[in-house]
Order: sequence, then structure tokens, then C-alpha cells
Amino acid sequence: MNIVVCVKQVPDSNDVKINPETNTLIRSGVPSIVNPFDENAIEEGLRLRDQLGGKVTVVSMGPPQVEAMLRDILSLGVDDVILVTDRAFAGSDTLATSYTLGRTIETFLPDTDLVIFGKQAIDGDTAQVGPGVAEYLNIPQMIYVVKVESIEAGTITVRRELEDGYEVIKAKLPVAITVLKSINTLRMPSLKGKMKAKAATIRQITVADLDPDPDRLGLKGSPTWVSKIFTPPVKGNRQIIHDDQGSAGKSIFDILKNLKVV
Repeated sequence: MNIVVCVKQVPDSNDVKINPETNTLIRSGVPSIVNPFDENAIEEGLRLRDQLGGKVTVVSMGPPQVEAMLRDILSLGVDDVILVTDRAFAGSDTLATSYTLGRTIETFLPDTDLVIFGKQAIDGDTAQVGPGVAEYLNIPQMIYVVKVESIEAGTITVRRELEDGYEVIKAKLPVAITVLKSINTLRMPSLKGKMKAKAATIRQITVADLDPDPDRLGLKGSPTWVSKIFTPPVKGNRQIIHDDQGSAGKSIFDILKNLKVV
């Protein structure tokens, strides 16, 4: 079972600032972490490998400093990591990112049976890259997976979460899935894993290794962009209601009535 897990490094801060000129996140000086949803994707890959045998390869696209994150991931027991890094990839939107990751898997990991993603990245919240890679690779996609029911006879059966319940679906491998945090419980790195990660050589792939279509990379290959982003101003007409002997409900109702909301 050849499993690929795609992960992203994201800012570890609730106080992220925006560059007003480029409308992009200011990452300088902000600590970075593995995208939380991707942690569960890694765990699910490891769990399936432990159960079925095979190999787990983690792929991440980003600047050279992502190498430190990949060493932490190696310490969890994954078999290999790949860093896709090049200035040509800078500014990629979800479409260009999906193309680059898909091209990497197609070129260097062609025998992949299962590609796993976290549901979404917490810095963009688009949930588009997993389905985008599946589309590029022309393989089925299963999103919002909360349980892998079984993998046997070249097929996978999963349970996915819907707004009003669950759905059990089945597809032929290879497949791409996106997972929710409820799918598993994360493991801790071992001492042996940490020692292996410290000594490991991180494989880096650049644009020259992929021989891609340059029109589909980076800003040039990104048909979407942020035209404006801002923090909503705090309104000055706020009012604090004190619950004096259970009167808060009536006070709120009177205010809404005066505003002709009710």
C-alpha cells in the first residue's frame, strides 16, 4: 500500500497580520506549525500502513524552512518526506498548488494507491487542494472522511460526514481522501524516530525536476487573487446588558423592539 500525505505549514497565531499592499499574510516573525487537519491525515496514513503494510510518503510545498517541520513529521514514523520548493511556486493559489502537488505525485510517486489530505488549511479555509489534486490525477475523491471502513481487493470504503448525517461510499483505488480531525487520535514521536529525523536528508524537488507547464505555476498560474482584505471595524454603539435579577432577556427584547428587529 503506497500512501502519500500532503501537508502544509501554516502560521501558529491568532493574531496574523495582513500586508495591505499585497493582501497576503505577513508570516515573518510568526511561528509556524503543521496544519492541524494535516496531522490527522498523517496519523491516518500511518495507521493504514501499520495495518496493511506498505509505505507512507509526506509531501509538502513551501519555502526551504519547511524542512524543520518535515523533520518533526519524520519523527512520527513516516517512511519518507519530500519538500517541493522553488521561487517559481511563490504566490500559488489553490489551483496552481494542486497542479504542482499533482505533478509531483505523478512524476515521483506514480504507484500511489491513496493520497490523504486534511480537510482544509487553517490559513485559507478553502478545502480545495485535495479535490484539485484528485482532479489533476484523474482519480476519485472522497471528502470529509471520518472513518476508513476497509481497504481490500483494490477498493476502499469510507464513512464521510454530511450536514445531516453520514454516508458510506466505495471506490476503486487509487483514490484521494480528505479527513476530519475526528477520524483518529494523534500519536507521539518516539525517541528512535527523533534520532532518525535528525540525521535524515530531506529530499528537495524544484521546478527543474518537474518539467511543468510554466503557465500553471505560481502567480502566473493562479487565476484567483485577493482583491481586498481588511479587519472589520469595531462598532462604537455597543451596549452591555447586566442580568439584574433575571431582567437581561427583557432588556434585550426591548432594545431589539426599539430597533424594529422584532
